[in-house]
Amino acid sequence: MAQCLRGKAAAAAAAGASAPWWRRVASALYHHTIQAVPRETSGPRAAARERRHGRVPAVLLTLAGAAPGSGVAHRKLLTADRKQLVEMVKQSPYFLSTPVRLQVRAGERSNAVVHAGTVLPIKVHRDESTGHILNLVMVQADEGTMLKVNLPVEFKGESACPGLKKGGFLQKIRTSLVYLCPAEHIPPKIEVDLANLDVGDRVSMHDIPVHPSLKLLSKNETMPVCKILASKPVESETKTLQDLKS
Repeated sequence: MAQCLRGKAAAAAAAGASAPWWRRVASALYHHTIQAVPRETSGPRAAARERRHGRVPAVLLTLAGAAPGSGVAHRKLLTADRKQLVEMVKQSPYFLSTPVRLQVRAGERSNAVVHAGTVLPIKVHRDESTGHILNLVMVQADEGTMLKVNLPVEFKGESACPGLKKGGFLQKIRTSLVYLCPAEHIPPKIEVDLANLDVGDRVSMHDIPVHPSLKLLSKNETMPVCKILASKPVESETKTLQDLKS
């Protein structure tokens, strides 16, 4: 029995030693730093081969300048570990609005870092039928870089909202807002406080307090984000509102 346990322990140690070094480090690094390696080829066949080996094809975009509209100066082809990426997306409900660290190593088993920095994940492509992550797109988020970010809207204070206490209905018109943000001041979400809203009140885009460095990208900043209605709107009214938004 003792020999069996020692054998299992030795096997586990050997397996750990053969695993990539970053899988053996502290969980903080695992959950907050995307680990990647370069890939040489692109295209459907190359991407399918990466996925068969438990990896996710990724692209890192570097902007031509710090100002918006500078365009993309460089695209770096990478591949990330699927299990780690799935865990990071699972742990962070604001994955696409949260800058994270990126570490690019020379190879799958190498601990030599060839690139490191802060990035913002901007797109996660998934398989429509299985939900599996197919591709990841990131942009370099160096300090001072201005990035257009689609920030999710969250509503808080519903339990204290006077209008809802009277039996009103919260009509959520926008679930996200687009801001131009300095990379160092990207908020994970935009919060809308309902605590003081009564029936008939609304919150417009320009009413939401944000960091002064953020710029709302909207043709009409007076458009409402939400309203407190006296009752739930009929289906036809809801459809008309959705058509106007689109």
